[in-house]
Amino acid sequence: MAPIPGSGLAKGLAVTLRTMTKKSVTAQYPDVQPELPPRSRGVIGLFEENCTVCMLCARECPDWCIYIDSHKETVPPAAPGGRERSRNVLDRFAIDFSLCMYCGICIEVCPFDALFWSPEFEYAETDIRDLTHERDKLREWMWTVPAPPALDPGAEEPKELAAARKAAEKLAAQQTPPATTPHADEQARAAEQPTRPQGASKQQTDQPKPDAPRADQPTPGESKPGQATPGQPTSDQPTPGQPKPGQPTPGQPTSGQPTPEQEGQE
Repeated sequence: MAPIPGSGLAKGLAVTLRTMTKKSVTAQYPDVQPELPPRSRGVIGLFEENCTVCMLCARECPDWCIYIDSHKETVPPAAPGGRERSRNVLDRFAIDFSLCMYCGICIEVCPFDALFWSPEFEYAETDIRDLTHERDKLREWMWTVPAPPALDPGAEEPKELAAARKAAEKLAAQQTPPATTPHADEQARAAEQPTRPQGASKQQTDQPKPDAPRADQPTPGESKPGQATPGQPTSDQPTPGQPKPGQPTPGQPTSGQPTPEQEGQE
């Protein structure tokens, strides 16, 4: 079937009409920063603590835009009788981004995870010689590296987070004073507990002790307060030979009986 003349023009005009009716969306850069994907290749961040100056990234770079300087230091033995060791100390780590072609080979071949991609892209300079960024600037870009999404819920922690957490824990351990050890706490608790007599078994020490006599309970052989002792008369009991209250003594007349003198007068 032969095409209808002018069908192509109609299709083109239809696309134009559909686009004209849609609202245009403009990114207001630099007031609004764009949302870049996590694996964007902006700049290269350096994590100095993981760098061992193996020079592998500089040798594998196809543009030779990585410059590394270092020196060796002697480390004293960790234990008495050990031998001294030498280690490399990083002096300079610079990347010339005017030569870099963002291939990512240096990041892939780094065996100790010291280089990472950062989505930062605002590093333009007016002079091309200023595009060689030293390790201080690369260190600042390291903190803008996003964490990669986990491929599996049971996958291990990303290397970026593990390296940053270990460095933060090491720095915090150096700044905080050493805390008391559990062994010292156990010794302090053992000193507060009463010690068991030597030669006494646990069964003997665990048996309850007889209660001590109370203050209001007399000891055997001691009379209670207010109770007369044997052989001692009470306050209301007269002694032998002493008349009771209200009873006249022998030879003393009562109040109603006259005396012999009164009888003679009568």
